[in-house]
Amino acid sequence: MPDFLEEKKREIDARMKELRPLVDEFHRLEKASAALEGLPASNSNTASAPTRRARRRTTAASKSGTGRRGRPRGSGTRAKQALELVRSRPGITIPEIAESIGIQQNYLYRVLPSLQKDGQVRKEGRGWHPTASA
Repeated sequence: MPDFLEEKKREIDARMKELRPLVDEFHRLEKASAALEGLPASNSNTASAPTRRARRRTTAASKSGTGRRGRPRGSGTRAKQALELVRSRPGITIPEIAESIGIQQNYLYRVLPSLQKDGQVRKEGRGWHPTASA
């Protein structure tokens, strides 16, 4: 009886070894199928279809009409806080604004030039001043 069991165990092990590559392939195909889930089926040339990233970028740009992703420039809380400080303390510098708000200066080096571009502040030397329209 032990010989019979040992023989069956060897047969099972051999068959499992034989099937392992097929099982691995099945799992790879299963993952690929899940990754493709939700993508539109293409009847024609797949090279002309936009990638997932390009499709997302196109959609985001078309919603805002500006070609940019995210919220409109200068609409954030930090921009409003910086603008209020410039209005209340004309000539304030970026390090002073950063310390008052409690943020890093490097962020303000993006925020203030965009406020300047929108015509809300102007720079004189190192200091920032509100414009007449702001």
